[in-house]
Amino acid sequence: MKKYILNSLLVFGLFINSCSAPQEQGTSINQPVYEDAPYVQDLSIKFYLENEDLTVSKACMDRNGVIQVMSSEGLLRTHDGQFLYPGSLILDKTYRPLTDKHITDLEIYKNQFVYLDEKAVLSNAWAGKLFIKHGLDKATMFAPGNDFEFLVSDGKSMEFLSNNQVKWQGIINDGSVIAIRFDEATKKFWVLTPVSISSFNPRDQHLEKVVAGAGFTSFAISGDKIIVGTNDGYLEVDKSSGNQSGDIKTKIPWTEITTIEDIEGNLWFGTTKGAFMLREDGKFNYYFGERWLPGNLVRHISRGRDNSVLILTEAGLGKIVFKEMTLYDKAMYYEKQVRDRHIRLGFNASLVNMEKGNKDSGRLNDSDNDGLWTSMYLGGEIFRYAVTKSPEALQNCRESLDAMERLYTINPVPGFPSRSFERSGYIERLGDPDRWQHTDDPEWDWKATTSSDEAIGHIFAFSAMAELIDDEGMKNRAIALIDTLMSHIVKNDMYLIDFDGKPTTWGRWNPDYVNARPIMVGDRKINASNIIGMLQTAYHFTGKEKYKDKAFELMTDYGYLENLMRPMSEIGPAPEDADNWSKMLSESWNHSDDEMYYVGYWGLYRYAFNDSLKEMYKKAIIDHWQAERPEKEGAWNIMTALTGTDMFDLNEAIWYLQEHPMDLIDWVIMNSHRKDIEFMEPNFRNQTITEVLPPDERPVQRHNGNMFNLDRARGNGVSEHSAGDIWLLPYWMGRYLGVISAPVKEK
Repeated sequence: MKKYILNSLLVFGLFINSCSAPQEQGTSINQPVYEDAPYVQDLSIKFYLENEDLTVSKACMDRNGVIQVMSSEGLLRTHDGQFLYPGSLILDKTYRPLTDKHITDLEIYKNQFVYLDEKAVLSNAWAGKLFIKHGLDKATMFAPGNDFEFLVSDGKSMEFLSNNQVKWQGIINDGSVIAIRFDEATKKFWVLTPVSISSFNPRDQHLEKVVAGAGFTSFAISGDKIIVGTNDGYLEVDKSSGNQSGDIKTKIPWTEITTIEDIEGNLWFGTTKGAFMLREDGKFNYYFGERWLPGNLVRHISRGRDNSVLILTEAGLGKIVFKEMTLYDKAMYYEKQVRDRHIRLGFNASLVNMEKGNKDSGRLNDSDNDGLWTSMYLGGEIFRYAVTKSPEALQNCRESLDAMERLYTINPVPGFPSRSFERSGYIERLGDPDRWQHTDDPEWDWKATTSSDEAIGHIFAFSAMAELIDDEGMKNRAIALIDTLMSHIVKNDMYLIDFDGKPTTWGRWNPDYVNARPIMVGDRKINASNIIGMLQTAYHFTGKEKYKDKAFELMTDYGYLENLMRPMSEIGPAPEDADNWSKMLSESWNHSDDEMYYVGYWGLYRYAFNDSLKEMYKKAIIDHWQAERPEKEGAWNIMTALTGTDMFDLNEAIWYLQEHPMDLIDWVIMNSHRKDIEFMEPNFRNQTITEVLPPDERPVQRHNGNMFNLDRARGNGVSEHSAGDIWLLPYWMGRYLGVISAPVKEK
């Protein structure tokens, strides 16, 4: 006990100054506030090929919003298709004469479809008057210029069409023509082959080689530069001199470039592994996998006429839509997502067993942490109600409270919270069948072995409800549940005691367990932090001295204050002479601990016994936040704002909320192949790269996941996460704390 003497003296002083009702925690006037004005949110509408044997090459949209796709069997068009409800690409039979022609290329000119066949350049626009014959029987590509002028090629020969006739003929001697483009600035056509770029001046009808090289695959004209794709990155070439600017660009998401497009000043690249857009800051927005695209081999990219970008792949078309919305708009979408398909018996649940992303084909799943995920969703709805007084939010709270409350009554152990419950007859098909038990009611079963993360989640949600919900019945039920759980823990010597009379694996806050861990093992800090917050919460709402006495006993006699105040920089692997359990606990950083810490900080800080302790807790919370900063985790940044500090990376929290994908389906996601990310050596925190990727480029995961996870290689489109805990909790907590404003009305 000697090592606790100094700490005991400190806590004794804090005990003397303790008070039963800490001051209300308000948002500091110095904290930054995000004004919730509209931002641009991207989402994808996908159209899959009905006939997988077809080869597609180009996709364009006209002024009417009609999309046509060039294929090996003629023109295709989109059928149906909405966000999360994919459409298909089917043969376009709209205009019978076109179906009888052998269309070989498609372009948009003056926002209208223009076609190429073996005889002419033609269109149905302009009353069908555009029909210019050419002399290339095997013409495969063309580009429109000014005043209904066109340059046509069969891959070797070229013809310039003007005033409804062939004005010039020529041959490219540098291999096959890959692409033709017209540059409005120079009024010239540019012609790409694998080894050269040439310009054709329609005025003097002169063809001139401008760039010589090798391995060219694609190109685009962007301002005063020509952007040239290769199988190993891209080049920038000065348009006037033909000289290369700088080195080849290889620090990009993927280097096998298949197509390039300048869309309103933004460079878009298609590759054999998805598409990406070059941002103003020199980084990239990466679109990979079926969250965004039907396939990853990109054939063509073009501008949509409805603030969208069309990305054609070997498996179909991805239409990336850019939509203005506020965070509140996004919250309302997610609120509907949760209520529509993620509520199981009042629990916040995942959707599983889906067929290829079809959310209507899935079923609700039980979880090891039904209580925790529901606590986090419930917390978000409590904050929503506190801010908006929405009757819908209150009813959501009421239904989830019913589920949480039943966790305590469906099993025979007084004060013990079940992990979950389900109707009888399904145990062998539920998660962890060995943990399920029968109830006295033959219609129901319950799940045992409840963990510490369940307990801290319960206390968080019940305390938020007790403080912020103005329904007296719900408030009293929440306080009763706090008392019920904490009485069980205190009565049972700081353990959760299961139906078999033994402590559960993780429900252990007793000093014999906690202090058996070496000081650098995270469980020692997390268990101390959680239980002190839980006891403070119980005392705050019940006024029962046993909770305050136990908290100060743990802090005074057993070093729990020292444990919880230990800097995060000291947490690491257990030494070689440690016990095997401690070694297992500290093999790497446990991100579930982060979740438990932050959920527990609500009670630790908000219901601190006195201001002196509150200041110490604030220091511990900010120290934790400093360790978490590289992850740019929205919830941790928002929850740090609880302390009133202005150091909580509000911009990164908003980045997390804005960049989170609208599509929460578990698609296959791959990033470890990327050339634009800098990998790190293996480390304790499992940080894989130097800068975390945006949420919409990495796997969807809860807050207990490692935000530096790069790949998800299994289960493509078979499940969907609920936004209830992942997104709605940090958003509504930010609204309640005042660091996110209500939506700003347009002036």
